[in-house]
Amino acid sequence: MNNCYTLTIGGLTRELPIIPVSDTVSIASFVILGDTEIVSRTAPLLAEKLPEVDVLVTAEAKGIPFVYELAKQMGMARYVVARKNVKPYMKDPLINEVVSITTQKKQTLCLDKQDRDLLYGKKVALIDDVISTGESLKALEKLTENAGGIVAAKAAILAEGNAADRKDIIFLEKLPLFPAK
Repeated sequence: MNNCYTLTIGGLTRELPIIPVSDTVSIASFVILGDTEIVSRTAPLLAEKLPEVDVLVTAEAKGIPFVYELAKQMGMARYVVARKNVKPYMKDPLINEVVSITTQKKQTLCLDKQDRDLLYGKKVALIDDVISTGESLKALEKLTENAGGIVAAKAAILAEGNAADRKDIIFLEKLPLFPAK
């Protein structure tokens, strides 16, 4: 394929389209939504690398199928999803805002009281599909800490660009950044 990046992970190969996200940077677009093979192959690989934790937390939406499978692999009955906006069912929501490389606009992350109670005093692993600038991860970390959770690990399937050099995250493969065309 033209203008694509070939990613091999968990014995699977995917051709990722390279898309601009700014005037100077393009990314290889990694979307796990609907890709059952990637989710089922990568979850056990990441589970092996994680320390012992009580709860997994991800942000809505691309991380949801992955954290579901990861929780299954780790024998967890529940996981937490930080929602992108306050829902009518939420009681006393905890809210944090973030601007990530893929959304390019302010985004809200929130937890309801039930999820906050589940995190309180627990060792938590923050899970994402891709860690790039780390802004989404920082917002998720702050939200978790504000809920009383103890962040014990930060992990993703892929670390993009300079994130691959970080020592505080766990990931399976590196994903390069590309100059904008």
